[in-house]
Amino acid sequence: MTLRTPSRDGGHGRNRGRTRTRRPAGPALLAVLAAGAVLLSGCSASGSGHDRSSGTAQEDGRRTRGGNPAPAPGGTAQGAPGTAGRADGTTEGEDDGRRTQEPPPDYLSTFALDVDTASWGYARRTLADGKLPDPGTVRPEEFVNSFRQDYRQPDGNGFSVTVDGARTDAADWSLMRVGLATRAGAGHDRRPPAALTFVVDISGSMAEPGRLDLVRTSLDLMTDRLRDDDSVALVAFSGEAETRLPMTRLDGNRQRVHQAVDRLRPTDSTNVEAGITRGYDTAVQGRRAGATNRVVLLSDALANTGTTSADALLQRIDGARRDHGITLFGVGVGSDYNDSFMERLVDKGDGHTVYVSDAEEARRVFCDELPAQVELRARDAKAQVSFDPRNVERFRLIGYDNRRVADDSFRDDSVDGGEVGPGHTVTALYAVRLRPGASGHVATATVRWLDPDGRAPHEESGRVEASALTGGGWEQAAPRFQVTAAAAYLASSLRERGGGWEAVPGAVGLGRLSEITGRLAERTEDPEVRQLSEAVRQARRLLG
Repeated sequence: MTLRTPSRDGGHGRNRGRTRTRRPAGPALLAVLAAGAVLLSGCSASGSGHDRSSGTAQEDGRRTRGGNPAPAPGGTAQGAPGTAGRADGTTEGEDDGRRTQEPPPDYLSTFALDVDTASWGYARRTLADGKLPDPGTVRPEEFVNSFRQDYRQPDGNGFSVTVDGARTDAADWSLMRVGLATRAGAGHDRRPPAALTFVVDISGSMAEPGRLDLVRTSLDLMTDRLRDDDSVALVAFSGEAETRLPMTRLDGNRQRVHQAVDRLRPTDSTNVEAGITRGYDTAVQGRRAGATNRVVLLSDALANTGTTSADALLQRIDGARRDHGITLFGVGVGSDYNDSFMERLVDKGDGHTVYVSDAEEARRVFCDELPAQVELRARDAKAQVSFDPRNVERFRLIGYDNRRVADDSFRDDSVDGGEVGPGHTVTALYAVRLRPGASGHVATATVRWLDPDGRAPHEESGRVEASALTGGGWEQAAPRFQVTAAAAYLASSLRERGGGWEAVPGAVGLGRLSEITGRLAERTEDPEVRQLSEAVRQARRLLG
């Protein structure tokens, strides 16, 4: 595979995880007052979203495919012994992402791919409301994966692997970026047809501005965006669930779909169990062979009647995924949002979840992300990074706490990984402490995935040398690397307030970080980087 140094611009990602506990962001409704007007401008003006990855760079690497083994840690002669997996899915001796402990004896780090971005959305909204996010809701990997990257796209249907790095201000510590990218989709007209079952929460809590009104407008946009050969179904739930529209081909029926959407009105309690059960029944009954069959759950996930524990619903979701290939896409709304509940449902459904708080986010999700997700590039994708113990003293994966996989499960294709769509990127950021005088090979990153159709396994690898981690400091690196580091350092500042979390090595103060992100916003002319810069300024004010 190729080793790539960062270039100037480009990409985004997808999800896989375990169990999480989160608390909702504070109320903020001003951002959605103009939702209807902005959304009704349609999808055509939107050029952002997750289908964005580009870049060029210098090559120096190698490739492994099929069932070939991942490179041994640095090719050392002694070869550290294998490490057994623990019951919680992590590796014995591996740190949990919170503190820089001794590295595991095999110098391996293994995780399922994930590009959730909801944590960044919650934090940005909370900071804009003049409040600090609860530290438990701050997940650094979701901050990092919320911004465009500069990884090249592969020529085929698999992944490209980029590994690069830069020094930090902390002695002997560097940041190492592992970037994975998939090729962009064939285009709206050439993707497989979609069969989407929208499961919409119409409970009383959805009456808050920016919830059901935003959902209705978004679904109308989505209906106009989809192709004639696509099909949609609509299930509404509150205390009970009702199929408002069976699986219906859009050709000649768009007005019928719009009418069903426009009749959605908030009622009373939230019975997510009823909605999920009816939604999957409707999806199974309307399943189309050769199409991408997906349930789309739109809710604040504040279940208060029926089964309110995600555990009772997981078997139903898992069965539909395994037996019928029906995946789940979760769209969270509202200032009070049970993200942990939604996340567990979506994880079991081999999907991912996003959070929508305003019109622009809704347009991105329903005009860009969801249509792109109709096509898949990889199933059960996992990454394993092998560090060379001759040159690496310690390493720490920043975030991904709930996605760790036992090292010996990397090539066990029965172990669940992440599903990745076209034009997506996944970024994992490591803090690496090099040994004095380190030179030569530092790490090799390998990604393994299954072909979406035939489920044949594939692998791709990239490697990095010490010179890439010990050259210039991160503030002099390429802009997209700086954005990655800045996002991680902001997350670190917000997360470490709650204790039990050690700052990312080389973390800079928020005053200096504000200057850096301000320059990056001007240099990249990227509105998302401007949002990062504003969030840093808000965090600085709130933290004094």
